[in-house]
Amino acid sequence: MAEIFQVYPWVGFLFAALFGLVFGSFGNVIVARLPRMLEQQWRDECAAAFPSKEHANESPANEKKRFNLAYPASHCPKCGHGLRWFENIPLISYLVQMGRCRSCNTHISLRYPITEAVSALLTLAAVTQFGFTYQAIAFALFLYALLLLTLIDAETMLLPDQITLPLLWLGLILSIHVLPVGPTDAIIGGAAGYLFLWSVYWLFKLVTGKEGMGYGDFKLLAVLGVWLGWQALPIVVLLSSLVGAAYGILMITLRKHNQDNPMPFGPFLAVAGGIALFYAEPIYRWYWSFAL
Repeated sequence: MAEIFQVYPWVGFLFAALFGLVFGSFGNVIVARLPRMLEQQWRDECAAAFPSKEHANESPANEKKRFNLAYPASHCPKCGHGLRWFENIPLISYLVQMGRCRSCNTHISLRYPITEAVSALLTLAAVTQFGFTYQAIAFALFLYALLLLTLIDAETMLLPDQITLPLLWLGLILSIHVLPVGPTDAIIGGAAGYLFLWSVYWLFKLVTGKEGMGYGDFKLLAVLGVWLGWQALPIVVLLSSLVGAAYGILMITLRKHNQDNPMPFGPFLAVAGGIALFYAEPIYRWYWSFAL
């Protein structure tokens, strides 16, 4: 198939875009359901570890309504209308239905088509940068995961281990042969990324007595260090800090965020990681030319 894509590049780009749209549709399911699945899991674990009269009246876990990424089938959250296959085509169904449920006419969130479109664009970006290669497939998956983590963290302040940890181990495995980053740079990048934010966290806590970030941020920076190498960490940290600070100041100025309320840092790390993937070398060249 790679030979076909080389001869007819437009076929490869079309295939990449369609693959991105399909993943974006599934990504919407993950963003909507994974946090709820984790919340229910934590409640069950607390009930099992700390039995009480309140928990005694709850149904056992195996008697509770089944809920996972595959069940129940896609449906309207307002009226429960089950989506037919033609109502679940990425982007097209949203446009045909003018962004509304066919049953109850409830408005469908713009997040769904935007996530699908961004997934397609990320796939095309990976193919444009790395060609029709295994590297492109690997980095497309990497970008998908960053997109999911961004959306989940922005909405729930969570960076699920179910995404970050498999992504970290996958990066270490692929560094052996597939990624442009070798195993040594990947291992150093993962350790340095985690320990850097871990150190910042404890220094901030010792000075202020408050927690400045969550452990999920440590793991996400470790993931970026593995996939991009330790050389990219300065750019990632600098970009995420600058963008996060600018966003926070803007939100406080517009009175849309209280400075005492926590703000997710994961989306800024993810965006900085995506930028570093495509533009780390030009940024470094520009910096050294400017500095010297």
